[in-house]
Amino acid sequence: MSTPEVVLLDYGSGNLHSAERALQATGARVEVTTDPDRARSAPGLVVPGVGAFAACMEGLRRIGGDEVVRERRDAGLPTLGICVGAQILFEAGIEHGVRTEGCGIWPGVVEQVRATRLPHMGWNTVQADPRSRLFARVEDERFYFVHSYGVRDVERLRREGAVVTTAEHQGDVFVAGIEQGPVAATQFHPEKSGRAGAALLANWVGSLGSAG
Repeated sequence: MSTPEVVLLDYGSGNLHSAERALQATGARVEVTTDPDRARSAPGLVVPGVGAFAACMEGLRRIGGDEVVRERRDAGLPTLGICVGAQILFEAGIEHGVRTEGCGIWPGVVEQVRATRLPHMGWNTVQADPRSRLFARVEDERFYFVHSYGVRDVERLRREGAVVTTAEHQGDVFVAGIEQGPVAATQFHPEKSGRAGAALLANWVGSLGSAG
């Protein structure tokens, strides 16, 4: 059996080292790159992201990463977004009243979570869609979140055919994970989520070549 190949996209806004180690622990061969051509053709692509939505989109556009993600979706090549790297896959983000266009892979706007205690930081459970491949055998585990923004329009996404896993913070429900065709994303950090996060990444790496 061949070793899965994963490219980790470095566009200036990612938690690269811990993500690289976590992916390597699944048995994948991991390459960190700023080269959009390498990212475009990789068997698996991971788009990390930390910080502000607008800054992440600026960095992604600077290297043509937004076009790469859309081209990979159209070509059926697997892509995984993590944290803000997940958020920027949606149509837009609103932070401090400013709207920034995202990659537009999914409909939905990233906006501040409706809670008195922000950021939503720490361990939380999820409500996994039973069809989810990402969350297979880790549906009941806890994952590590660090964010103040999220996507709430869960039903719209489901109507569009996405497999959506949710989480809740102080009564506000938001997207914790999403899968559709070759593209998947998690709002939490699987690379910081211990055994459960490692199993989720192994699920994704194990699916390379079968998405679409």
